[in-house]
Amino acid sequence: MQATAYTYDPESRSGQVLLDDGTPVPFDTAAFDAGGLRLLRPGQRVRIETEGRSEGLRITLVTLQTF
Repeated sequence: MQATAYTYDPESRSGQVLLDDGTPVPFDTAAFDAGGLRLLRPGQRVRIETEGRSEGLRITLVTLQTF
């Protein structure tokens, strides 16, 4: 799934992405670290992996979108 980086806190290595429908979804340190990134800037296009649905949607991986 693709999303856009919305917020990112470099100290906690967590933040939020916006899904294509505009829904903000938070990600935690584990999801950020799983992607191997060192930095994330708002507006960057990212690829995410998730588990669960609706209210229980949880991001398990955040990495840069590559073509």
